[in-house]
Amino acid sequence: MSDRVVIVGAGLTGSLLAAMLGRRGVPVDVYERRPDPRLTGAERGRSINLAISTRGLTALREVGLEDLALQRGLPMNGRMIHGADGATEFQQYSADGERSIQSISRGELNAVLLDAAEAQPSASLYFDHRLTRLDLDTSSLAFRSGEEVKEIRAAAIIGADGAFSVVRRALQSTVGFDYSQDYLSHSYKELTIPPVDGDYPMDPGALHIWPRGASMMIALPNLDKTFTATLFWPRTGPGSFEEIATPQQARRYFDDNYPDASELMPDLEEDYRLNPVGALLTVRCQPWNTGTVGLIGDAAHAICPFYGQGANAGFEDCVELMRQWDLHLGSWAPALAEYARVRKPHGDAIADLALHNFIEMRDSVNSPVYKATHRAEHLLHRVLGDRYRTRYEMVSFSTTPYADIEPTVRRQRRIAGAVVAGAAAAVAAIGLAAGRS
Repeated sequence: MSDRVVIVGAGLTGSLLAAMLGRRGVPVDVYERRPDPRLTGAERGRSINLAISTRGLTALREVGLEDLALQRGLPMNGRMIHGADGATEFQQYSADGERSIQSISRGELNAVLLDAAEAQPSASLYFDHRLTRLDLDTSSLAFRSGEEVKEIRAAAIIGADGAFSVVRRALQSTVGFDYSQDYLSHSYKELTIPPVDGDYPMDPGALHIWPRGASMMIALPNLDKTFTATLFWPRTGPGSFEEIATPQQARRYFDDNYPDASELMPDLEEDYRLNPVGALLTVRCQPWNTGTVGLIGDAAHAICPFYGQGANAGFEDCVELMRQWDLHLGSWAPALAEYARVRKPHGDAIADLALHNFIEMRDSVNSPVYKATHRAEHLLHRVLGDRYRTRYEMVSFSTTPYADIEPTVRRQRRIAGAVVAGAAAAVAAIGLAAGRS
């Protein structure tokens, strides 16, 4: 058997893992079914901006790419909420207003990671190679490139080939493999908001949201002074992609529902006509490995993009897999088994958190109750420090394990309730004593 590791998929997670392995001197081959994106560019309408946060930056630091990624990112310190009347309201992400997530082009970061992997002497990249066969018993694979078929064997096979993973499909044939695929009732479409007079058309220090109850639009800034806007609309029914079928209908809908954005989008009709509608789904499966074959990133746990954690979670997978590989002295079967055991609960947890945040972004951010709670939580953080952190801060500005976040939120709220009750009792006691004096 070859001593080389085969990674199927040269996206963000696959290329980062290849760079990590290459830095350890591990022979690694990366196979990708698409052409090299550094040469062809991003597929139209399939480049939802990344919101890279603490988890992703921590992983990139391990391969010396944190600073390079930050140079290609734009810090967003909060959400800019756009009302139907065009009024805006800024909601900062952290209590101090200083923490930010980074808006980074998916294509640019993928190129940086591919360059980093390719720079490792022990790593090789192969594009236009489609996986056609995977034999789990012999750890052998077949790839087709044009008319050529390449048969290889590997010491380990890592499926980093996305939500519709071919490697996972092979694992699904094994006894005991559980799998679910749940489509959201909403889909997405990307649009562009161009610069105005050579400058940003909106505040580039915020993630812009147009929440409209059952649907929403978001927009993230790019270095070229544009914004990438993404519609999250129902597939069918009122206000859906099915109902708003033509560019002319889209313009009328924007004029009525996103009037301030509509004024900034001269190419709306063309973008709406040419850019595809994409599906949103959550993938859960177990186990993530069989022997020396494993899954990572979206292949193991595809999630909806509403916390901006898809890439961050995949990068954390890479960190944990390499930690287990180091602990098991390069023995792949036990390393993959322990990696899968550790990461599976966190993959499930961030999937749930992402779906929760969709409801918050499209609807709750406009609620007076949400706004009051948001302010109160930031106040509690300033008073109690790290004894009280918001859910958002734990997801985006820490490496707190995803599965520990909801239990922590519940515990903090019990503590906060006790503090508030104690303070109220103290105030009442002071008032009573004053009344007696």
